[in-house]
Amino acid sequence: MSGSEARRRPGDRAFHGLATGAGVLILVVLAGVAGFLVSEALPAITAPVADLPDGESLTRYVWPLVFGTVLSSAIAIILAVPMAIAVALFTSHLAPRPISMSVSYVTDLLAAIPSIIYGIWGIAVLGPASVPVTQWLADHFGFIPLFEGPASTTGRTMLVAGMVLALMILPIISAVAREVFNQTPKGLQESALALGATRWEMIRMVVLPFGRSAVVAGSMLGLGRALGETMAVTIILSVSGVVTFDLISSENPSTIAANIALQFPESSGLDVNVLIATGLVLFAITLAVNMAARTIIGRREVARGR
Repeated sequence: MSGSEARRRPGDRAFHGLATGAGVLILVVLAGVAGFLVSEALPAITAPVADLPDGESLTRYVWPLVFGTVLSSAIAIILAVPMAIAVALFTSHLAPRPISMSVSYVTDLLAAIPSIIYGIWGIAVLGPASVPVTQWLADHFGFIPLFEGPASTTGRTMLVAGMVLALMILPIISAVAREVFNQTPKGLQESALALGATRWEMIRMVVLPFGRSAVVAGSMLGLGRALGETMAVTIILSVSGVVTFDLISSENPSTIAANIALQFPESSGLDVNVLIATGLVLFAITLAVNMAARTIIGRREVARGR
């Protein structure tokens, strides 16, 4: 039977319609969310500065939140990506199958833990445990702006928040990378080994280049979660609204999502519109990150095709 006849089958037509409808529905929902955010944020954007919170301009209000959001997410990505790649390589190419399955199962379970549990663990366990380390960093590396101090005595710092976010996004990046690493053509791997490459050289020259796009895609997925994380950051950070690169001080910038969670229950009128305007900024940042990721992946796929 020809391909044109197969496409006319009722099952094929139904599947085509469902797939098309799902794709269109996603676009409609995305457009609806964007339209809602723009319409609700417009009163705050057009309002006089005197009517805004603390009499500050909207840009001045949003900037520290954007800074805190980007800073915490950057720390999370820097810490999580190397660990996620290492876990993915261990479970896909280095560990015996029983150990690989056990580690993969435990790693995937990390994604199922609620964010509020991560926040409680961060403030009750990781925060106090980090105090001696941050004090040492302040004493020996205080000349670096990141560790300028004074070190927090409670562990409620941007560094701890970034570490918790890194643990939260690690299973996402690791799962994506592991699946693609497992799909590396066996012929390429065996050819590299037959030519005298060690296992690590084979991984470096064959597996990692093959899975590079997956690592980028998984990292962007993890970054999306880190950017929008609310409860864990809200619980951990001791927010003061400053803009600082100091990661170990008790004075920390807040994030957009955490600020909305803290302020929204007690807000009314124009204050709600201001918070929605900050949500619009977060929406734009997340959209830009995902578009950048798709561009990078697309360019790598074109280069590979050539």
